[in-house]
Amino acid sequence: MSSSTHRREPGLTPQDGELLLDLAQASIRHGLREGKHPTIQLAGLPDALRQTHSTFVTLRIGSALRGCIGSVKPKYPLAEDVIKNAYSTAFHDPRFPPLRPEEYPKLSIQLSVLSDLAAVDFRNQTELLAQVRENRDGLLLEIGSHRGLLLPSVWKDLPEKERFLRHLKIKASLPPDFWSDRIKIERFTTQIFSRERE
Repeated sequence: MSSSTHRREPGLTPQDGELLLDLAQASIRHGLREGKHPTIQLAGLPDALRQTHSTFVTLRIGSALRGCIGSVKPKYPLAEDVIKNAYSTAFHDPRFPPLRPEEYPKLSIQLSVLSDLAAVDFRNQTELLAQVRENRDGLLLEIGSHRGLLLPSVWKDLPEKERFLRHLKIKASLPPDFWSDRIKIERFTTQIFSRERE
């Protein structure tokens, strides 16, 4: 039986989201000046930003991806997780060179705050796909040393369940048609906050 009925959702307000976006931008600016992320004093922040949650930070310039890094399992207070991941996305995504100062004014930022992970119980791929909710669930796949994660926002590019799952396997460095009874799938939802640049 899935534990999703007890899953903890972020439950953030728009004001919380604006604060988190401010922190992400400040972290990137600090990184450009100092070469590291800033430290943060949690005491003055709303209680919601001091709760432990996982986040992903996605940066774009125009429609082009400029970085995406996040944390899968909750480890840090939400505000601190955003600061760390915003810095890492801007400067340590291995797919891109470190962000340059002239790129900063063009950046669009999207923050995805994850709910708690909930295990999905299934005996085969058909049962798994029947439980996955399009446009709502993000999925984490783990088997042995392989791990792949897709955020719910990826549904807009991969709208069919079968394609979504195939891409998830590729993300985990597995063949797209791979299957094993040892596959572990957990799902989650996200609360998203964005700040767009023209």
